[in-house]
Amino acid sequence: MSMSSDLSRTLSAREVFELIAGDLHRVEEQFRAESVASESAVTLIAEHLQSSGGKRLRPTLVLLTSKLFANRDLQWSVRLAAVVELIHTATLIHDDVIDEAETRRGRASTNALWGNQTSVLSGDWLYMQAFRVALEMRNFHLLDLLISITQRMVEGELLQARLLGRVVDRAEYLELVDRKTASLFSACARLGACAGNATEEEETRLGKFAWNLGMAFQLVDDILDFTSTEETLGKPVGSDLREGKLTLPLLYAVEQATPAERADVERVLAERSYNTVPFARVLEIVRNHSGIEFARQAAAEYAAKASILIGQFPESAAQRALQALPDFVVMRDY
Repeated sequence: MSMSSDLSRTLSAREVFELIAGDLHRVEEQFRAESVASESAVTLIAEHLQSSGGKRLRPTLVLLTSKLFANRDLQWSVRLAAVVELIHTATLIHDDVIDEAETRRGRASTNALWGNQTSVLSGDWLYMQAFRVALEMRNFHLLDLLISITQRMVEGELLQARLLGRVVDRAEYLELVDRKTASLFSACARLGACAGNATEEEETRLGKFAWNLGMAFQLVDDILDFTSTEETLGKPVGSDLREGKLTLPLLYAVEQATPAERADVERVLAERSYNTVPFARVLEIVRNHSGIEFARQAAAEYAAKASILIGQFPESAAQRALQALPDFVVMRDY
């Protein structure tokens, strides 16, 4: 196979992660080292979440975007990938406390094992540790990015708390996805660009690429809450609505629904259970009004925008790996 034909070939998900396997291993080692605290609960909680798996998409974005550039600083890219993993882990802990979740990735949640108080404080410690690691790099731009994204995610949690239990409109839903998911994806790519010594324009373009990728990722997550299984998701299907959250597949269906169908959805939102209106009835409403198809098309549109943006970078192994991520995100079943 010629060099040019090899460069144009689309990478599989396995090949994408093999490209950065060594770097990801370094990230996990750094994460373990940075999550050791004098209070053992913090360390145990971090180990519990790290050992439960996960897609590692956020550190992958940092590593791959930094590899686009010949002048990348490997130590910076590994350290920044560990920083975003610390921040993401802290958000998972806080999310499970807020949602009163009992499981995470098929295992007991941290709040179920250690209680709310210990979990919240451990999440706080991990947040602070992430900033401590970043502070050691003595770069105000990095700190500005990290502070901005952390504030944006907290604002997303506050917005979600305000919207819980009611029928939201599309603008509110999309703002929530932006604040809770897409903005962190964007920050990961921009951090990787910083580690690669990219120009301001390149950093901005990578941020837009990853923002669209994050939007697609969350929309697919919301689809899977209706179409997947508890074994695959690691949590019960239909969890979002049970927690008072209306996501795009059902939101679109409700816009087209009959008054009786809308009343059934509102009852589940109010009761936070499927005792009166079973999940099968909600799924029927979603399917009757093509909610899953609509959400899947929206995810595909965000993924297409991401593909166009990353396609503007010169071809390389890292660029092809990033080019593969939109399809991976949209086609995944877990």
